[in-house]
Amino acid sequence: MGRLRLRRPRTGNLVMLGLIAVALFAGMFLVFQTIEAERAERQQVRETSEILLELRNVTRAALNGETGQRGYLLTLDRRYLEPYHVGREQYRPALQRLRRLVGADAPQRQQELLDEIQALAESKFAEMEEVVALVDERQVIEARRRLLDDEGAEAMARLRRATREMELIENRILLNAASETARAEGRVLPLLAGVVLILLVTLVLGYRLVTRTAHAEAEAAQATALGEARDRADLLARELNHRVKNLFAVILAIIRMSAKDSPEAKPVIDRITERIHALLTAHDVSQGTLERPVASLRTLVETTLAPYRSEKLAAKVDGDEIELPAKQVTPLGLVLHELTTNAVKYGAWSKGGLLEVTWREADGQVTIEWREHCEGDGKPPERTGFGSLLMTSAARQLRGEIDRRFGTDGVEVTIAFPLGA
Repeated sequence: MGRLRLRRPRTGNLVMLGLIAVALFAGMFLVFQTIEAERAERQQVRETSEILLELRNVTRAALNGETGQRGYLLTLDRRYLEPYHVGREQYRPALQRLRRLVGADAPQRQQELLDEIQALAESKFAEMEEVVALVDERQVIEARRRLLDDEGAEAMARLRRATREMELIENRILLNAASETARAEGRVLPLLAGVVLILLVTLVLGYRLVTRTAHAEAEAAQATALGEARDRADLLARELNHRVKNLFAVILAIIRMSAKDSPEAKPVIDRITERIHALLTAHDVSQGTLERPVASLRTLVETTLAPYRSEKLAAKVDGDEIELPAKQVTPLGLVLHELTTNAVKYGAWSKGGLLEVTWREADGQVTIEWREHCEGDGKPPERTGFGSLLMTSAARQLRGEIDRRFGTDGVEVTIAFPLGA
């Protein structure tokens, strides 16, 4: 069993598959980038919101402590210390949550601000605790002096500045995340346009591929139909050729039977028979194929000379490879047969001479030189026979000319005609 040969994929198929793969990859990349950017932005918004909330909690705790401290100092009523106690309980957990949210991998400036906020908050609450203790001891004047000291106000102002800077940093980080998301979303339309373009190109290529495949299948079907028609035509041609040969055989048989009882008609019958054989020979030579309904000039010459050619009846044949149309084979075959018959009866082959046949083709014109090398009287025939008339008629069919020259050293005949005329 023969090995199965795998067909190599066509370049168009590979290109189309490649474009589809690129489109799918681009679509997946687009979706991934967009989802990742939105996820990062949501995460950053959540973290920033929590950090800002804890910063406000620290600031609010300090403000509540300061409010409670001042109320207690003014009224000496411990009920006014409630905001102070609430703020004191809230600021440390808020600072812990803030440090956890910022994380250890935060930028250095954020770490510095976080340390500063914690130190300022501790300092502020220590200052407030000292004032409350002085009020508890009824050292109101000292407590008021301590409250009005610039140290506490400066600590509160620095705490506000630090938290504000921290908020600005977080807002900037959030803005960067939003910008990255916007850039990702900004790439959506170009990428989508590219994906759509690739898909359109893929559809066009697919359509062309389907169309070409359909055309190829149609051409294959047409070629199959043409092949079948050619086979039928060849069969008919062979059958017709067979019947033509049978017809020639019947004609020859009728001629021979007709001359059976008339011995005086035998020379005429022989000439008719020879000419019919010449027609049959030309017919055989012209049987080419449907693709090339032509015959080789060399084959026609060789076939015509073959029945008479021998060691004693020598012939030299040479010329270009020329393919004759079928319509020129029959008249040229009759001319060559007449020349061959004359050479056998009256010319070179009747006197032991040499027959030389050459031909050439130039600019669509075929020229055949027929030379009989033998002794001669240099005179043309006294009368024009049927053979000469036949040759003249054949020359007209070839749309050419036949020129015969008789010399003391033999006979020369030039046959010139346009190829395919």
